Amino acid sequence: MNLQKVFKNKTVLLTGHTGFKGSWLATWLQKMEAKVVGYSLPPSSKPSHIDELNLDIVNVEGDVRDLEKLKKTFSEHQPEIVLHLAAQSLVRPSYHNPIETYDTNVMGTLKVLEAARHCSSVRAIVNVTSDKCYENKEWPWGYRETDPMGGFDPYSSSKGCSEILTASFRNSYLPTTEYGDKHQVLLASARAGNVIGGGDWADNRLIPDAMRALAKGEALTIRSPRAIRPWQHVLEPLRGYLYLAAKLVEGDTSFAQGWNFGPFDENCLSVEQVLTKMKQHWADFSYNTEDNPFHEATFLKLDSSKAKQYLGFSPKLSIDDTLRLTSHWYREFYDTGKLLTHSQIDWYLDICKNQ
Repeated sequence: MNLQKVFKNKTVLLTGHTGFKGSWLATWLQKMEAKVVGYSLPPSSKPSHIDELNLDIVNVEGDVRDLEKLKKTFSEHQPEIVLHLAAQSLVRPSYHNPIETYDTNVMGTLKVLEAARHCSSVRAIVNVTSDKCYENKEWPWGYRETDPMGGFDPYSSSKGCSEILTASFRNSYLPTTEYGDKHQVLLASARAGNVIGGGDWADNRLIPDAMRALAKGEALTIRSPRAIRPWQHVLEPLRGYLYLAAKLVEGDTSFAQGWNFGPFDENCLSVEQVLTKMKQHWADFSYNTEDNPFHEATFLKLDSSKAKQYLGFSPKLSIDDTLRLTSHWYREFYDTGKLLTHSQIDWYLDICKNQ
């Protein structure tokens, strides 16, 4: 798929562009010469990936819970494509502040969809949720798009609610049977696994915590060392989101549904195994374990066979590739202050082209 051809000169409204995934996606979109309008709260971490990148994009400081600000932004910039990534994205804070989590992830999503629905320029919307949206039964096979939504903790259940909301909104206001007649918008949702890569400085995440500890020469404290997750580099699911948005903007109604974007099965490793592999790419470091006062899933995996069959999406990076790219990004930043974001996107695009 020629993404450059699809996105060049398109106006893309990207919510959550100041976050980890959003900042990488904004960079990729800019490289494809899309007109990027970022809508987000200010960066929540110091340093901040989006600030370090210094991208030439429109930056709108706003909260997705502010419907009037959203409507004004849509009206002013007239986007054709909406990529909704803004969220309260961490499990532990969701226990401490469930109201904010649901308000942002559920009502915030509804307000983005409502603002988009009333903007005549919009043609495609992708709502990005999480692999944690599924009712996790701790089974060893991957969850498929037909499996029920659920979520034990406030964060996970808020993402399940966001998925149910997306399907309901599509059925109620943007049914594919009326596309091209009563409306011109296609709406889909996307779910990904544990996404890692350079530029993430959020608290209570394994890789950012490990990179900070390494840079300072301190011991790392971890929770749930035996918990198994599907680890994938940030560029992998972003490619899936872009593929999906491209199909929607081209008017293919069959893609207006939910999609999984997961890594290779061998990328499903425990926290302890990931740290052991990480040492190969930077330096030896020590870590301690602490009791986790909150429930945390032991095993969670996605089945991406639907995306492979219909979207032509399949992962490209092994777990070693993923950890090497991530470690090199942080090591270069801490050693020299330089960002490898652009060069790693270029390298990844070459890998995709060659494979």
